[in-house]
Amino acid sequence: MLMRTDPFREIDRLAEQLLGTNSRPAVMHMDAYRDGDYFYAAFDLPGVDPDSIDCTVECNVLTVRAQRRRPTGDNVELVAAERPMGTFSRQLFLSDTLDTDRLEAGYDNGVLTLRIPVAERAKPRRVAIATSGNGHRQIDA
Repeated sequence: MLMRTDPFREIDRLAEQLLGTNSRPAVMHMDAYRDGDYFYAAFDLPGVDPDSIDCTVECNVLTVRAQRRRPTGDNVELVAAERPMGTFSRQLFLSDTLDTDRLEAGYDNGVLTLRIPVAERAKPRRVAIATSGNGHRQIDA
């Protein structure tokens, strides 16, 4: 048998009622960062079946959906139900500086990691400056 000793559980339940429910979880935790020529987004999705994860990009809006289900069966007896279940969803608005056509996704140890390259047109580049023979700079338009 399980014994509950968490004095803050009632506060957690209240927050869950205000921010989300088991049928509509409120949070899909994420880290986002840039490393060199790539942008990364990592989503915590522990216990999620990889086949339930759906990742789409439309008009620079990235949408991630995943579903976590409770175990079912004739012999399954639910003793405690504290983990959020249901469909999780998160949207990110991506800038035009990312090449979403080359987006890569991987799921490992409960973390969905997306790797999006920075578009070539957004990378820093050197601009050549033309000069005339008398030392004045001439800029061709």
